Amino acid sequence: MTWSNSAKLYEEACRWIPGGVNSPVRSGRAVGMHPIFIREASGCRITDEDGNQYIDYVASWGPLIAGHAHPAVVEAVRKAVMKGTSYGIPTSIEIELARKVAEMVPSIQLVRMVNSGTEATMSALRLARAYTGRRKIVKFNGCYHGHADSLLVQAGSGLATFGIPGSPGVPEEIVRHTHSMPYNDLDQVEGFMRAHGEEVAAVIVEPVAANMGVVLPKPGFLQGLRTVCDECGALLIFDEVITGFRLAQGGAQELLGVTPDLTCLGKIIGGGLPVGAYGGRAEIMEKMAPAGDVYQAGTLSGNPLAMNAGMATLELLQNVDVYSILDEKTAYLAKGLSEAAALAGVPLQTNRIGSLACGFFAIEPVTDFSSAMKADTQAYAVFFREMLKRGVYLAPSQFEAYFLGLAHEKADMDHTVNAAMEAFRCVRDMTMSSG
Repeated sequence: MTWSNSAKLYEEACRWIPGGVNSPVRSGRAVGMHPIFIREASGCRITDEDGNQYIDYVASWGPLIAGHAHPAVVEAVRKAVMKGTSYGIPTSIEIELARKVAEMVPSIQLVRMVNSGTEATMSALRLARAYTGRRKIVKFNGCYHGHADSLLVQAGSGLATFGIPGSPGVPEEIVRHTHSMPYNDLDQVEGFMRAHGEEVAAVIVEPVAANMGVVLPKPGFLQGLRTVCDECGALLIFDEVITGFRLAQGGAQELLGVTPDLTCLGKIIGGGLPVGAYGGRAEIMEKMAPAGDVYQAGTLSGNPLAMNAGMATLELLQNVDVYSILDEKTAYLAKGLSEAAALAGVPLQTNRIGSLACGFFAIEPVTDFSSAMKADTQAYAVFFREMLKRGVYLAPSQFEAYFLGLAHEKADMDHTVNAAMEAFRCVRDMTMSSG
């Protein structure tokens, strides 16, 4: 398998785009290669500019739960684009999607559409500060909530991939109000809230951390956050940009039984088009302009193409047994990968919930950011490249999730496991030669 066309395109891209990519984790540097450039996709398969085809477990980083170019989503977008791409004036589809979201997500009575997950989290924090009259924010190490200045403290996703603890260009006076703590460490949160709870506007968390790989909340962790927020009058914000509509119709909050005050959404809600949203109880959301005095706006917010794609996707997810089917598929793949690693003698910690999974090249269980960062990234780089050679596309980073969808079939997962058996042996050989 060769990637000469992708190499040429990357060289050209570096002339016009910083680092040759428009989002850092796409670069491939963490796995020791340049990015591959995609020409087209259908179902669970992507085809690159050299004609190589892969089973795709990135799915545009999560939105494409129905698969690439799903006929219902394509038709919804086609009908919408024939009427115009954007108006900057309200449309009925915005109401329909807002109603659908409120019906599906337990915490949401009112919802505001935006254009990205970053916009959603940034706006939710502004709203929380205005609603409570407080400044401090509590977040968790390894949780990524977009690239707004105050949230780039000990964040996951690309920052974890490249080992960046924060970012130049973020003023100290902005991040001094952000307090980042170990994920799953409720004792530390409770201690901080006892001392500073009256100053805390919100606790923001990924209910299932999916930007340092996949890390599940320990029993009682989310319930404990709900309790401490209630006790000190802070808002609890769930960042469900990844988990929203992926783990259940109502997201992680439905599956895990904890209701936040505000919820941030993205990815699946737009069916693969740029989108984000935040919502919650009416008494909080009515603080937003023009109903209230907290300002946030966007030229393309509620874009009709994204709203139609999102509506078509959510309707597909309301079919009977969708989530049990996704859960069974992901369990099957995770079991196969774990067994393949064991046969090769390669340490692998497989974390999974619903249609999210991740295999950490680590000896000890991964339960937080510090344990995730002990994973062997060199082993993952070898594994990534060997899987790519065998027609399987994984995220080019140890610290990202596998996203399974409706388009993945048993044959695709069997191919993946068979490829992994060979790839794990290559990892073992690399480890033995370097040891």
